[in-house]
Amino acid sequence: MYQQYSPPKFNILPPVCKNLLIINVIAFLATYVFRMRGIDLSDIFGLHFFASENHYFWQYITYAFFHDNFSHLFFNLFAIWMFGYTLENIWGGKRFIIFCLVACLGAALAQQLTYYFLYSDLLNGVYSGVNIGNGITISTSEFLNNLNTIGASGIVFGLLAAFGMMFPNSTIYFYFLIPIKTKWFVLIYMALELFNGITTTSDGVAHFAHLGGAVAGLILLWIWKRQRDNYQY
Repeated sequence: MYQQYSPPKFNILPPVCKNLLIINVIAFLATYVFRMRGIDLSDIFGLHFFASENHYFWQYITYAFFHDNFSHLFFNLFAIWMFGYTLENIWGGKRFIIFCLVACLGAALAQQLTYYFLYSDLLNGVYSGVNIGNGITISTSEFLNNLNTIGASGIVFGLLAAFGMMFPNSTIYFYFLIPIKTKWFVLIYMALELFNGITTTSDGVAHFAHLGGAVAGLILLWIWKRQRDNYQY
């Protein structure tokens, strides 16, 4: 007697994806609670420039769990769920965690390189101070200490790039209205990030960190594909 085969259930909110959302929400709420007590968690756990006195090794991971405001949090978490739940269902939780960590680290390293190239003159002592506007000048060390990056956008862009590679002809509804194939959406978005990263230095957005997360994710996908191909061979 034959038994009917039932494929594994496709979970709309798989465990790793769900816990990522929960941790980010808890971190966001905790930031406001501790700030009322004079403790800035985003400063402690955000990613500081490696030349800063406030730079610590744990920040290369923890920065991804803190956000500036509710809209920053909401859109990052929505994107993690939108692209992440499909990928976690396909890869499984362990591989999904590894991918998110690699994208997170790739974004962090890209942002550190961006800081280095933008502010190498300050590091080399070319300037004694930095004019931050309104006639206010601060020391170069104070300026470098205040450089801080937070947000899960590096993970988001890694997931977006992976989703685009795996499902290039699927349809995304831009702003929930305009249908566009995933491959074109990803290519256009990445091109805009590159353009904005080159032409804009003061908008407060870590464009090259976004690209770093995407590149790191694509490299990991390529490694996994090579491993799978070699195993099949």
